[in-house]
Amino acid sequence: MKPTGTIWLKRGKEKPVHNRHPWVFSGAISRVDGKPADGDIVDVVDERGGFLARGYFNRRSQITVRLMTWDAAEEVDAALLAVRLRACALRRKTLNLPSDAYRLAHGESDLLPGLIVDRYADYFVVQCLTAGMERWKGDIASILSQFAPCRGVYERSDVDAREKDGLPPAAGPLWGDPPPDAVEITEAGYRFAVDLKSGQKTGFYLDQRDNRRHVAGYCQGREVLNCFAYTGAFGVYAAGAGAQSVTNVDTSADALAAARHNLELNGLAGRPAEQVVADVFAQLRQYREQGRRFDLIVLDPPKFAYNQAQVQHACRGYKDINWLAMQLLRPNGILATFSCSGLVSPDLFQKVVFGASIDAGRDAQILTKLTQAADHPILLSFPEGEYLKGLICQVF
Repeated sequence: MKPTGTIWLKRGKEKPVHNRHPWVFSGAISRVDGKPADGDIVDVVDERGGFLARGYFNRRSQITVRLMTWDAAEEVDAALLAVRLRACALRRKTLNLPSDAYRLAHGESDLLPGLIVDRYADYFVVQCLTAGMERWKGDIASILSQFAPCRGVYERSDVDAREKDGLPPAAGPLWGDPPPDAVEITEAGYRFAVDLKSGQKTGFYLDQRDNRRHVAGYCQGREVLNCFAYTGAFGVYAAGAGAQSVTNVDTSADALAAARHNLELNGLAGRPAEQVVADVFAQLRQYREQGRRFDLIVLDPPKFAYNQAQVQHACRGYKDINWLAMQLLRPNGILATFSCSGLVSPDLFQKVVFGASIDAGRDAQILTKLTQAADHPILLSFPEGEYLKGLICQVF
């Protein structure tokens, strides 16, 4: 696809582009030549007209250009998408992931800004988050259909992020057979039933794969409380590792029914397990009033901060649940606590957990720092790709 416009940068605004950061913000632009429509390919030039990069345009977004290439001779078209997706597949193969479910393409960090592709056994789930990728989704589905094995490509672009690019939510089959109500995957020897059509994210929290294994290492013989449990993956790992008991808490009865089913899939239904449909904040307070205690608590809440204005409120939420959890832990108990809010940095999150420990009157040691799984890479030129952070702490 040929560029339909040229984006001129203001003097001194070219350094991020030189450093291969994939975003050009509206405030860095001095003028736009041509009449590019949202989603069109444009060239980005410096104040003297020197070529810097090429990407797709959207005047509705504060991120006006998302860059695809820094090579003037490289066209941005379906052929480039195919090359990039095949390169993603090759990189994932080298990771030797212990699962048939993984993230194939991780947006900007895989040089595919605005595109998420997750593989679940024989199905691909696609999220096109931006106007540029929205134009290419037919080609993306066609490219993925050639990856073996592939029974179908399903779209889950039903996320709030699309609103920033002026796009409505979209979901449904893009190619091949629609997925069944539950697709079974295997992760580190455990079986999970995943709802690709209406489950959270694209159906499963693939980014927590390594962290489930880390937390499981502390679960043997312990009473485990798994908060914001969703379909109970941390609970399955805990039960499989020999936990004395597992309590899953989530607001969704359907999710906890799936959690119970996942225990059954793994032959763990006979282990002491409780599914509690409740608001986590309220349930933790109820446990405190009841004097109930646990040996290990997992806090894996949903995203609390979607923009900078929400960060302070998000931090109050993180502090509250960590403060409550620390009061419920027995001496030398384990707290595995996470934040998936990209705007909350790892340093800020650690400070929030520290503040919770002070208010709870408990000392805590960091045993391990955690991040997103390797198939959710962080491109060095795009530090914004780091969003998931976690701490395993011993509380005494």
